[in-house]
Amino acid sequence: MNRTPVVLIHGAWLHALSWQSWIDRLAGRGFEVVAPGWPGEPPTVGEARSPSVTTPSLGLDGLTDHYASVARSFDAPPVIIGHSVGGLVAQHLLDAGLGRAAVAIAPAPIAGAPPAPELTGRAVRSVPPDSPDDGTATVSLSVEEFRACFANAVPEEESSCLFRHYVIPSSGHLLSDLVREDVTCHPRRRVDTRNARRGPLLLISGQEDRMVPDSVTRSVYKLYGDSTATSDLKQFPDRAHSLTVDSGWRSVADHVLLWLALQGIHGTEP
Repeated sequence: MNRTPVVLIHGAWLHALSWQSWIDRLAGRGFEVVAPGWPGEPPTVGEARSPSVTTPSLGLDGLTDHYASVARSFDAPPVIIGHSVGGLVAQHLLDAGLGRAAVAIAPAPIAGAPPAPELTGRAVRSVPPDSPDDGTATVSLSVEEFRACFANAVPEEESSCLFRHYVIPSSGHLLSDLVREDVTCHPRRRVDTRNARRGPLLLISGQEDRMVPDSVTRSVYKLYGDSTATSDLKQFPDRAHSLTVDSGWRSVADHVLLWLALQGIHGTEP
């Protein structure tokens, strides 16, 4: 029996360790799961927060190419699951034929979708004007900001715990790539939503999400309406942007497992 590969892509402000519960859950169903961090991401949250750590320049090109390389490393195209910016990358890789199927959870908007002001606006507001122009500037969330725009649907104590365990600074360069709109839109945000040859896609939103509002994800879903390829939408009520990592993560992961099974995709296959 062969194990079906799965690549997990985390989003801005979360460390790769935030996927550990998903890794255990999916591996328990027979999948071969990897959750590589972003290029240059230190192995621990503490190291990623350290002022002594020099963050390499990372934009949307570098992030997408990194995970494209990961996807190509398998003998067969993997299932690609991404959260936030990772959900945007997952859609791009699926469109490029590098994924067997993709799940985009509260994804940063693709070209043509409405903006997500809380996500993209933080790059504009948070990178100081005198920051270095070499792309190494980072954007951090305070515990209060994380609570307000990321974990607003869980108790304050849980939000603080999530912050301690998983939150790290994010690349200002990458966030700036998400701000560009219209004719200057970053090419890695462009997806052929009419592509009929791609694998199945599941979009997931939290209806209390302030970082990437449910309305944005619904608009993305509508953009895929002209494709004959499978495109599905699942909305979770009373869930916010932390839905992959907070105490309700398992309901999201189990829905993904159910959806994969409906597509004929299982952890172990002949």
